Amino acid sequence: MRTIERVLVIGAGTMGAQIGMVGALAGFEVEVYDPDEAALGRAHAELEERTARNVEKGRLTTAERDAAFARMSFGTDLAPPAVKADFVIEAAVEKLDVKRQLFAELDRITPPHTILATNSSGFVPSQIADATRRPDRICNMHFFNPALVMRCIEIVRGPQTSDETVQATVALAERLGKLPVVLDKEIPGFVANRILGAVRDEAIHLLESGVASVQAIDTVCRTALGYPMGPFELMDLTGIDIGYHTKKARYEESGDPKDLPSHSVTELVERGELGRKAGKGWYAYDEHGNKIEGLTWTSR
Repeated sequence: MRTIERVLVIGAGTMGAQIGMVGALAGFEVEVYDPDEAALGRAHAELEERTARNVEKGRLTTAERDAAFARMSFGTDLAPPAVKADFVIEAAVEKLDVKRQLFAELDRITPPHTILATNSSGFVPSQIADATRRPDRICNMHFFNPALVMRCIEIVRGPQTSDETVQATVALAERLGKLPVVLDKEIPGFVANRILGAVRDEAIHLLESGVASVQAIDTVCRTALGYPMGPFELMDLTGIDIGYHTKKARYEESGDPKDLPSHSVTELVERGELGRKAGKGWYAYDEHGNKIEGLTWTSR
């Protein structure tokens, strides 16, 4: 395995943008690719805002921020950064057909040594690896939101993922200042999201059963269980559509109706109320992403 110097991030959403900045802050040359020019503009603006706050709070110096941005580039053309990339982190939409198409294209244009990783927690390596001719260099590298803050990274190997790929991915995570945890057996949802999913599903069940409100359930989880945020607040932060698509994919695999998205989540997705990024989800938010107190979900 060659030394990793150039990292390509696929997808300029919240996760992709922050993963890119994590890499740039750690000294890597990073390109963030997205076919949508507007998405790249939003990503750049979001990163400027976040890093400016970190400078104000003394978490980052102006020189460190400027150097990181100098190491980052944003583009809508995949081939130029792909042909130079040592490591690719895919953070595109949680749809398997999209990911398989992307990995097939990346396999065609990246150098043979390049490791192709997905940030997905909904799809395991074996669901993607056979779209490429390098299944030994495919793995999951699952960051947590917000990637600029959260230390844990779940690294998941598939049946054909090589030891060298796992070792290189662990080393990259450590160079990023993260704490890597390796899963030697692939399972949908991995560790953290399976536990969070159980909490989320029970919270939605309590809500839909009329036991307690969104705000009440979140308050109990924060004040009695010590969670940093309640399950509904967390869904709004990460994007309600992410969990929705993960559930849909799990149902397609299992055929078990219990794996389908809940009625209320489906309703929110159909209304386009996807959480903070949409200005509305379980809660309502102002233009700065601050929660508007007193406005919570109601069924229609």
